[in-house]
Amino acid sequence: MDAPTLSTTHWSAAAVAGIAAQRGWQLPVIGPRDVVPIAPGMDLWDMWQIADADGRTVIRNGRSWWFFLATPQFDDPEMRHDAARIRLTSHGADGWRDHGDTFPDGFTPGSREWSGSAVLAADGETLTMYFTASGRREGGPRFEQRLFETVGRFTVTDGEPSIDGWSEPVESVVADGRHYAVAAQDEPEHGGIKGFRDPGYFRDPADGVEYLLFVGSAGDSDDPCDGVIGAARRTGGGWTLCPPLVEALGVNSELERPHIVVHAGRYYLFWSTQGRRFAPGVAAPTGLYAMVADRFDGPWRPVNGTGLIAGNPTVEPFQAYCWWVTGELDVISFVDQWDLAGVDPTADVAIRRAHFGGTAAPWFRLAIDGDRIKVAA
Repeated sequence: MDAPTLSTTHWSAAAVAGIAAQRGWQLPVIGPRDVVPIAPGMDLWDMWQIADADGRTVIRNGRSWWFFLATPQFDDPEMRHDAARIRLTSHGADGWRDHGDTFPDGFTPGSREWSGSAVLAADGETLTMYFTASGRREGGPRFEQRLFETVGRFTVTDGEPSIDGWSEPVESVVADGRHYAVAAQDEPEHGGIKGFRDPGYFRDPADGVEYLLFVGSAGDSDDPCDGVIGAARRTGGGWTLCPPLVEALGVNSELERPHIVVHAGRYYLFWSTQGRRFAPGVAAPTGLYAMVADRFDGPWRPVNGTGLIAGNPTVEPFQAYCWWVTGELDVISFVDQWDLAGVDPTADVAIRRAHFGGTAAPWFRLAIDGDRIKVAA
């Protein structure tokens, strides 16, 4: 079947340049009271909630239910990416609770588990997890990324959650080498890796069609700044690749954790990226970015004219990452390298360990007015 026709929008250097004149995007500096461990002795980062197909956050027993990537605390927190497991947590009036690993040991087909999304069916129990299998259980390219899905049963009894009965993971969709480069590197190139990861589920309220969004790398470009936000459409019993929704050729190499929230009839496509992923000469902060469209197939327009909504303050440019916007417009991220006071975290392993938060960052909420989005007062 031919790929559905979608409009691919270019995120331009000219739009990003407007950030220099943009005001009000810097988030508050994270302090000691903000860094509260969720699971002592462990690092937790990239997260997503259990949501229904319309994007609303699922609440059970007065709590929302969240998956994080997690590892034990290594001497160098950068090593966490090579051992990540998906871990279930919950959030309520008393804060965060840890509920342990999501999948049994050796269940998923990668050597580690990377980010995705989770959707609860209308029956209130059937849970589909979309996730990235990085590497291969039996070996193979270290930075290979494949998109998988599995279905289980989610229940909460007397406040205690259970997810069991996971089906055999099935590969959702495969990079075609045309629109999307195959991500199967043994080693990073140009300081980064190719992308085919972070599957984010979205059901279009206009027609009920289901999509998977993902971060990808352009398959038809030699530019190291080749980031795209890809999409696949549910067709019959599987998924069909679509052209990218957004590309940043020559501008940025990683548009991570893409997800869509529909608000007041408009479609808001959110992603995170790091300042170091912009092309030389393109200056922008590590932050939460977005585009807006009147319908899923575009065209997409940079929110605030630049794409930037909120980012790390200039005095602490590495303090948080991976902003995730819920259907209720609440925003969560994780504490990355905080309280550095100008120290270079790449210089020393001990510095990275001492200043890595590895827990949830403070929440904030968005205020949306058409093509304008800001942090709510």
